[in-house]
Amino acid sequence: MDRFKEQRGPKFDGDESPRPDFDGGDEDRSVGEVDGGDQTPFAGGKVRRKASRYREHRGDYLHVSSRPGLMRILEKQGDTSILFADKVLKFTGSGKMKRRIFILTDFAIYLIDPETEAMTRRIALAAVEKMCLSKLSDNFFAIIIPTEYDLFMASTRKTELVQVMVDVTKSASDYELEVLLSNRFEYNASASLVKEVSFEESEGGIKTKFLWK
Repeated sequence: MDRFKEQRGPKFDGDESPRPDFDGGDEDRSVGEVDGGDQTPFAGGKVRRKASRYREHRGDYLHVSSRPGLMRILEKQGDTSILFADKVLKFTGSGKMKRRIFILTDFAIYLIDPETEAMTRRIALAAVEKMCLSKLSDNFFAIIIPTEYDLFMASTRKTELVQVMVDVTKSASDYELEVLLSNRFEYNASASLVKEVSFEESEGGIKTKFLWK
């Protein structure tokens, strides 16, 4: 029996089944060309969607500064500089998808329940070791945190999110965040569960599979 379990969630590129509503994602999911000369963390190794190459970035897509509940969370932690904010999908250790508000400041990552506006997790940027992405035009990425369990998520604005993460890390610490591009990588889905995720192009989209290790 094949130990790989195919991801039953949405295929974000070319899938004819309904996609989850990210509330504001206007990503063009057509496959772009391989980048060859821009100074992004992808360094010519990743296929990017055309829209992700030419879209103007604005950072805060949720207007966090005008939402008192979200601002109270940040102010309680001494954070006020919002570099990126958007809705994402977070994958749990069991493989379930949960909608989350993702806020990036110059000190930390915040995950917030969009229904209750309660913080579910805060990760100091200093704790992040690297980010993992496939070489294909999908929306998935992993944030690797050696002292905690990792994050595996999907965002229609992944390119911008990764770029801002790299920029803020370098600006704050003179350390360049590693961005690993591979169609197969591991991440800690929980404190006691390691998963290997693989990506491959298939007719009509990109197939994502998980291996419990």
